[in-house]
Amino acid sequence: MTENTIDPNSRPAEPVVILVEPQLGENIGMVARAMANFGLGQLRLVSPRDGWPNDKARAAASRADHVIEATRLFGSVQEAIADLSFVFATTARQRDGFKEVRGPVEAARMLRGRATAGQRTGILFGREKFGLSNEEVSLADEIVTFPVNPQFSSLNIAQAVLLMSYEWMKSGLDKETDTAFSGPSVVPADKHHLQSLVDHLEHALESRGYFRPAEKKPKMLDNLRAVLTRPGFSEAEIKVLRGVLSSLDYFSPREPRGAGYPERKARAASAAGTGRGNAGRSDD
Repeated sequence: MTENTIDPNSRPAEPVVILVEPQLGENIGMVARAMANFGLGQLRLVSPRDGWPNDKARAAASRADHVIEATRLFGSVQEAIADLSFVFATTARQRDGFKEVRGPVEAARMLRGRATAGQRTGILFGREKFGLSNEEVSLADEIVTFPVNPQFSSLNIAQAVLLMSYEWMKSGLDKETDTAFSGPSVVPADKHHLQSLVDHLEHALESRGYFRPAEKKPKMLDNLRAVLTRPGFSEAEIKVLRGVLSSLDYFSPREPRGAGYPERKARAASAAGTGRGNAGRSDD
């Protein structure tokens, strides 16, 4: 921890996160964790209520120790932003004044562009209870606010930092839709593999009396082909499906085809019951 000192030769491109009079050490720790999640490491504190360093902050940081160790302490907002060329002030409510208001996506892109140009930037976050004062907002260049539910607009300070940190990380991706990892690359199988699956399925269904009435079989097969061609199955996926069908083929039906249909089972049960009744009367 360094109090009110800034190394002019240390100019990381990332924006600085500045917490104004944070109250709870746990909140500071959760802020550090959120920053570390998305590649931010420069945290500044303006007059934290419970002092600094803070053991509760370190515990809540969940191993974001590099952020905690690099945290700087300042006595005023003016001192905390003195070396920065552009600062956003976060707020959940409308303010009087003439400052431009941005959403987090646009704000993060602006910060990224300024960082690329070699400018040092920062984001001001206010107190847990009432945010930033009008005077503190006036020290910033522009305002950033979040599109939240107007009936419940209050954000936990760590949540607000998380949102801006996420947008900062996203603004630096080749594509903003990129993720840390992706699913397997699936190459659709050749059509002859799919036709073999359809043929296999047709045989399995035919042996089990699926195509009823018989004159509707062509249309039913068309429907099956439509269902099976839509997903773009890979060859490996088709092998899985054919393995399932093959396992069913190992068990030959012991009953006549179609005997398992509900209406036939009902007739068979009725006939069996009648037979037992007759047998009982003959024993008498």
